[in-house]
Amino acid sequence: MPKLESLGIKRLEGIHYYVHDLERSRQFYTGKLDFAETWRSSPELEHEGRQKSACFSAGKIQVVCSSPIDILGLGTSRSGRFLAKHPDGVGTLVFEVEDIDKTFRLLEQRGGTAITDIETFKDDGGTLRQFAITTPFGDCTFRFRQHEGYKALYPGAIPYQGGGQNKFGFQEIDHVTSNFQTMKPMLLWLEHVLGFEQMWEVEFHTSDVEPTRKTGSGLKSIVMWDPQSNTKFANNEPARPFFKSSQINIFNEELRGDGVQHVALTVADIVTAVRSLRGNGVSFMPTPGTYYDMLPDRIKNSGIKQIDEDLKILRELEILLDGDHERAYMLQIFLKESSGLYADSAAGPFFYEIIQRKGDRGFGAGNFRALFESIEREQRERGLV
Repeated sequence: MPKLESLGIKRLEGIHYYVHDLERSRQFYTGKLDFAETWRSSPELEHEGRQKSACFSAGKIQVVCSSPIDILGLGTSRSGRFLAKHPDGVGTLVFEVEDIDKTFRLLEQRGGTAITDIETFKDDGGTLRQFAITTPFGDCTFRFRQHEGYKALYPGAIPYQGGGQNKFGFQEIDHVTSNFQTMKPMLLWLEHVLGFEQMWEVEFHTSDVEPTRKTGSGLKSIVMWDPQSNTKFANNEPARPFFKSSQINIFNEELRGDGVQHVALTVADIVTAVRSLRGNGVSFMPTPGTYYDMLPDRIKNSGIKQIDEDLKILRELEILLDGDHERAYMLQIFLKESSGLYADSAAGPFFYEIIQRKGDRGFGAGNFRALFESIEREQRERGLV
């Protein structure tokens, strides 16, 4: 297939997250992650849309959270309709583009399904033009926007100054990872409609580690990207055997459909950031000590040869490391999923990843296998498998 003309995406500027409890989200972003609260929905917009919204910002990251005003009448707002079907989750991804007319034209030519025509809004600063499309990401839509001096974040938003100062050094969205029962429709859509290209893939199953086991978890992951903007989507599906016990299938059952599993946020110094976040009460997914027992050999065999960080500190903070060539590697860690953070299943299975890239463009392929192997090893030592 010939390479398609670029849509002119400049960046993935943010996510729109639908939640049952907006105040709980406010406390998490401003209190735990030290994001600033920068915008709130106006009373007029809340009356019209039947939902309250707030934007939390750090670096180039924007997270808009919305919750329905009439919680018993969930179907009366966009957030309410989403939450009538799902727990809390990402309902929209927002892209900034160079030329909204070109983006709309190309998507329409390629079979993209627009929800609206291009809408134009003006304020005393300039113009905002935008439209949204449906996607194979379950009930997650994509919104494309072109800013021409428009001051407000979105029509009906009013500025607000509150919350944190980004003391943990969050920078931008690195990638979005989504889970599907079958990901081929999404891959074809990303390629033939959005014009993305395949960048990376991995396939893994715990039965590779312990072939005699009676259960297990596996996945296949393929990353698609837009080279012009460096926008990246990692896409996962469950792998047999033991399809139903795959962590990907379990996520889909908890979300009650396909959708965004996690969003990766970059930081300049992950060691300092994670140490401070832990001190601020942020909870991360645990990493067994056996992972770090194996890490020196993994680094040696990977060809990285040398890292800047002290392995003892990585063990202490439970930060993961991966790479495949000299002096190029990445560091990553995952927050607990929202339902675990809040001890509430309605908060959903979404979570954040924190990542620092030091020359490596991958997605932690070595960590998939090494982490699963470490878990298996620890479970065997405890007599659980």
